[in-house]
Amino acid sequence: MKIIQKLQTIPFVTKFLLNHYAPYRGAGIQIESIELKKYAIRVKMPLTRQNRNIVGVHFGGSLYSMVDPFYMLLLMHHLGPRYIVWDKAADITFLAPGRGTVYAHIQLSAGEISKIKDLAEDHTPIHRQYSLNIVDDAGTRIAEVKKTLYIRLKKTKALT
Repeated sequence: MKIIQKLQTIPFVTKFLLNHYAPYRGAGIQIESIELKKYAIRVKMPLTRQNRNIVGVHFGGSLYSMVDPFYMLLLMHHLGPRYIVWDKAADITFLAPGRGTVYAHIQLSAGEISKIKDLAEDHTPIHRQYSLNIVDDAGTRIAEVKKTLYIRLKKTKALT
């Protein structure tokens, strides 16, 4: 395993790298916590001049961006390098204007990882759909995001 890949398995390092990723810094997106053993990531985004739209609330693209990669990252971490994991589709429904800090909690489970391994054991591609809410400080749902991920166990290379 390359050193950078090994470092990325350490939650503190992953959090640091993501919090310094230019698009996230520009939008004000902050990873609050990464708890790989609990299959969870918590993200927040305060309303700033950089992520405010023309009517003064959170820009929809920033709302989606704050949750975009995390199911894929959690799955890649827990499934390991023997699996291909790709974002396949996404849908965001805006429910209320975001006027302050907004939060998202991305969560999987050990059971979900086990189920994926069972479904993918014959190398057949599978699609899993996940939903999450983006909420404000009061718990009001600002947006609902649905993500569909493509997952497949890689085929072993034949020895020649």
